[in-house]
Amino acid sequence: MNISKETKIGILAITTFVILYLGFNFLKGQDFFTQENKYVVIYKDVQGLTAANQVSLSGMKIGQVKAVELIKGENNQVKVVISIRKDLQLPEGTKAVLASDGLLGGKLIRIEMGKFSGKFIEDGGNLVASSETGVTDLLKEKALPLIQNLDSLTKSLRIVAKSFENTGVVVNGFVKNSDRSVGVLTSSLNATINENRNNLAGISANMKTLSGNLIETEKSLKPLIGKFNTMADSLNALKISEAVATTQKSLEGLQRIMQGIEKGQGSMGKLLKDDSLYTNLNRSVADLDKLLIDFRLAPKRYVNISVFGGKKTPPPVVK
Repeated sequence: MNISKETKIGILAITTFVILYLGFNFLKGQDFFTQENKYVVIYKDVQGLTAANQVSLSGMKIGQVKAVELIKGENNQVKVVISIRKDLQLPEGTKAVLASDGLLGGKLIRIEMGKFSGKFIEDGGNLVASSETGVTDLLKEKALPLIQNLDSLTKSLRIVAKSFENTGVVVNGFVKNSDRSVGVLTSSLNATINENRNNLAGISANMKTLSGNLIETEKSLKPLIGKFNTMADSLNALKISEAVATTQKSLEGLQRIMQGIEKGQGSMGKLLKDDSLYTNLNRSVADLDKLLIDFRLAPKRYVNISVFGGKKTPPPVVK
């Protein structure tokens, strides 16, 4: 059987188109030889999730996103249809967590299995929607306050810079005024010096003359000061010799008095050398003691008072 060239070209084109279609869908993640179950998840915000994003379980790909549709009239929620391998049964309470896929900001759906209670979600059933904050979102949350603070700091620096500009203008004016004042002051000083140059020269000459006179006066005073020093030394020597002589005479007189006392001369010497005064005093004290004892034992002997004029004989003296 002869086949025409047109028929061969049509068969080849159809075969090529089928191969391209199957290859393109295979590259998108569709497996024509694996049976899958489809599930529905309702999100408030899919954060850039698109069809063909993967569905993973414990870090392993088990399916992909089939469709992402906007539900109108229901707070603009998003309906996401995912397909999962049929050999994986999802128990009730299984969550479909919308998470970030790496640092580039891609999205994926991570399956978190519910508790195994013997009941499973059928094909076409709904999964519990959930979402987590990714690394990019965390960086945004941390970066926003930092950016705001940098913005405030930039504004503050601008204000400070403007203040410095105004301050610079004031300082420049002050410097100019200072230069002018210094110039005027210098001119005034130069004029004053020029006017009083003769007076200054006379004052300098007078100072030189005064210095010469002072030098001559110093030369005249030096001998006189030497004489005064010699006189003061003589006076000091004279006073010291007089004081020493007076002290020597006093010591000699005191020595003679002590020698006389040791020899028993004078009242003080007799008191120290003669014991008759001690003996007499001792005898007088003993007689006084006897008198006091006799007075205590026989007071009527010494004091005799009678009302009716009678008189009694005093008792004998006790020895």
